[in-house]
Amino acid sequence: MAAEAKLDPMHQFQLEKLAGADWNIAGYNIAFTNSALWMAIATLALIVFVAGGMKRQLVPGRWQMAVETFTGFIDGMLAANVGKNGKKYVPYIFSLFMFILFANFLGLMPLGVLGVHAFTFTSHFSATGVLAVLSFSIVLIVGFAKHKLHFFSLFVPHGTPALMIPIIFVVELISFLVRPFSLGLRLFVAMMAGHVLLEVLSSFVISGGNNGPIMFAIAGIPSFVLMVGICALELLVAGIQAYVFALLTCVYLNDAENLH
Repeated sequence: MAAEAKLDPMHQFQLEKLAGADWNIAGYNIAFTNSALWMAIATLALIVFVAGGMKRQLVPGRWQMAVETFTGFIDGMLAANVGKNGKKYVPYIFSLFMFILFANFLGLMPLGVLGVHAFTFTSHFSATGVLAVLSFSIVLIVGFAKHKLHFFSLFVPHGTPALMIPIIFVVELISFLVRPFSLGLRLFVAMMAGHVLLEVLSSFVISGGNNGPIMFAIAGIPSFVLMVGICALELLVAGIQAYVFALLTCVYLNDAENLH
């Protein structure tokens, strides 16, 4: 008797080499994977989105209005968290926010009905970690370029007793260095958890349908209804996580600019 096929909820996160399986640099394989493909698609979507909003019409259309709305949203976020010096970071924070937003939404599109497996690369820490390190690197560059060695005063809060300075300095430094890890981990965990939950629920629906109408009514239908609700929640999470990533980057830039 053939063994019943089981649904692996982690299979959706597997990297697959699409081209260049034998491409290597310094012993590291640089094959073009499904993750790289969807990064390229998210980048292309961002370019098309921005290009469509650069018409600068006197009476803006919906597309131009959408781009201007997101740009104004990011500008307001930077103004609230960094101040007047934050305006120069609008292009970066806008690109970061929209890139993550497109990546999250693309991964939730029901392309399986067309035979295409949408890949959510933000569910991989290797991707979110690079974005976090990039933001953290900008913070360090800005901090040392603007304040030189005085940037280290960030790790000694104003009014700290002299005897407590060595301990507080170490604690604050460790807390500061953990930021890129926590920034990338938060996005990675949120996106991965949602997709695993959806895959598990879909296995209940399939198993219920394969075991007759009674089991489908008991397990399949409730799981399907729950899946619909989780999908709506995942859309909300996709937007919130992009916002949180951009917001925390703004907060860290405020530390670099104003040493708060």
